[in-house]
Amino acid sequence: MTTGAQTPPYTTRPRRSRLGRYLPLGLAVWLVLEIWLLTVVAGAAGGTTVFLLLVAGFVAGSVVIKRAGRRAFQSLNEAIQRGGSPERGGGNGLMMLGGLLLMIPGLVSDALGLLLLLPPVQKAVSRFAERTLDRKLRTAAPGTLGDAFQQARMHRPDGKVVQGEVIRNDGRRPGDEPTGERPPLTR
Repeated sequence: MTTGAQTPPYTTRPRRSRLGRYLPLGLAVWLVLEIWLLTVVAGAAGGTTVFLLLVAGFVAGSVVIKRAGRRAFQSLNEAIQRGGSPERGGGNGLMMLGGLLLMIPGLVSDALGLLLLLPPVQKAVSRFAERTLDRKLRTAAPGTLGDAFQQARMHRPDGKVVQGEVIRNDGRRPGDEPTGERPPLTR
């Protein structure tokens, strides 16, 4: 029996992004590969060698992260003393990521971490990430977080901040208060 009321159309769930769909599978494959490779190396060279490799990777990663952090802090400190902004570039961030990958137990992550410490690889990854981010920000839909970042970006090639002051339509400056127009404070 029909009542004449229309049934609502079936709503579909929003589609997951490719990253959201394949990231869990990729992590599982990476974990299985790391464990398999560790067991192969342990079978060939012994468990003590694998343990020493993992400890060496952890120590090297912590040294790299400490050094990259110190360089980033020095760069920021020099920029503040100059009165400018820090230099652009993801060298220190990529070095920290390489150090983090070295600290994660596993031989594949160690190899990727060591690759990220090479300057040509850092430049290539930095260019790729910048192009990808620019493309994503250009195609951001209105009202999204990417749109907000796009609106907040400065479009000067040197990245310097332009000093200036705000001038109101009535000629007053933001801190100036005309006399007699301030309402009295009441409790």
